[in-house]
Amino acid sequence: MDRIDEGSGGERRVECLIVGAGFGGLCTAIRLKQRGVENFVVLEQARDVGGTWEANTYPGCACDVQSHLYSFSFEPNPDWSRVFSPQPEIWEYLRRCVERYGLRRHLRLGTSLSQARFDEGADEWRVAASDGSIWRARILVVATGGLSVPSLPSLPGRERFAGESFHSARWPADVDLSGRRVAVIGTGASAIQIVPAIAEQAATVHLFQRTPPWILPRRDRRIGRTERRLFRRVPLVRRFYRALLYLQLESRAVVFTVWPALTRLVAMMGRRHLRRSVADPALRARLEPDYPPGCKRVLLSDDFYPTLERDNVTLVPLAAREITRNTVVAADGSATEVDAIVYATGFRATSPIPPGLIVGRSGLDLTERWRDGAEAYKGMAVSGFPNLFLLMGPNTALGHNSVVFMIEAQVHYVMRALTAMREAGATRVEVRPEVEAAWNERLQRRLSRTVWSRGCRSWYQDERGRIVTLWPGFTVEYWLRTRRFDAPSYEFSSRPIRAAAFLGSRAA
Repeated sequence: MDRIDEGSGGERRVECLIVGAGFGGLCTAIRLKQRGVENFVVLEQARDVGGTWEANTYPGCACDVQSHLYSFSFEPNPDWSRVFSPQPEIWEYLRRCVERYGLRRHLRLGTSLSQARFDEGADEWRVAASDGSIWRARILVVATGGLSVPSLPSLPGRERFAGESFHSARWPADVDLSGRRVAVIGTGASAIQIVPAIAEQAATVHLFQRTPPWILPRRDRRIGRTERRLFRRVPLVRRFYRALLYLQLESRAVVFTVWPALTRLVAMMGRRHLRRSVADPALRARLEPDYPPGCKRVLLSDDFYPTLERDNVTLVPLAAREITRNTVVAADGSATEVDAIVYATGFRATSPIPPGLIVGRSGLDLTERWRDGAEAYKGMAVSGFPNLFLLMGPNTALGHNSVVFMIEAQVHYVMRALTAMREAGATRVEVRPEVEAAWNERLQRRLSRTVWSRGCRSWYQDERGRIVTLWPGFTVEYWLRTRRFDAPSYEFSSRPIRAAAFLGSRAA
């Protein structure tokens, strides 16, 4: 079908509705187009495509996976300017993908999902959007990811602060920190990029550190004109380079998931990096973690440690306890006067979907379904929620490799699922509860043996300490498990409703 059908009461009917226009949503849209499917729509709450790379515009924002791997395998970019690309370049890459694959007319920008409810009588999702439109979709793909909802700390007095304050993922376009006293709360992946970037303009920067991270050298550099020309003219070289990057990062899974004792070697590398970067022994002592590398996210930076030795930068090795009109109060009661506060406090990775947003069979709310912890079969399918596929859902994030690799594997699996539905003439597909339960039981057993379960709290875990974010092994294993759609793990059913024309006629 080449158009969006008008249903009864002004409802619009599509075969597939995608929520989110980041890497996951755009990859799904591209693969649908390549199958010959045109009757789909992408809802995106932001003003433009890009997901994480549209939202995070803070100074110094860049990827911590090498650019030639952090991109679609089917849409290589030989002209990345750096080994680790900055945010504007990644954002521009995704916008080019939209134009190249003709996705613009499928996008509904500035439009968020208000509620999706499964209609059992029609085997369709009824989707209400923020602009008042109502959609009917056979398939719902939720590609909002786990790092889309900012997490703000519950600090007393936060709303009373008289100066400017904002989360790192909501950086105001017109903010000017020049000559101002700035507090940065948090020492995660965003903070170690923000602090070096603002230290040269701000009068002072006070970094509030609850727990020091393990940091390894980043070794970023510009990619020269000769290299770029070689990548452009000899695709085999570019593919070989991407493969080398993949193998390099994939090898880290040995440390984190197979042989956690090897984290001692990572700790040695981290301490050496700290010693070489920070001359002050007292400051070094405050920056050295007391937990195994990998238990929390290992970070990469060449300029964070040296920045902390600047005269205008102060490390406060304590959590923030309270906010007043003009100060941040640390856990020991000491108060620091500031003009602006940056909350580099991460995202609600373990509970990114709010109550009432996605409602499945028999009125089952997905948030209620996950009250004991988020879980899904292969991170994509949830029993009780037919015709729903999650991208970067529970236990598919990574601590060692590129999530774009995982996204491509998931989208391939979803396309295989759609082919299986078409060939069976089915209008409904739902993972079997016992299959989903067995899958997640095995995952949790494996996760209990990884470094992420070695005695520290992180955003990898929910409030019960259960790891619901990370994949517990090599990405190649996940790739192999998603090469085919395992139909016996699902229940198929059909109604005499448009099944014959379902999602085009091309095989995946």
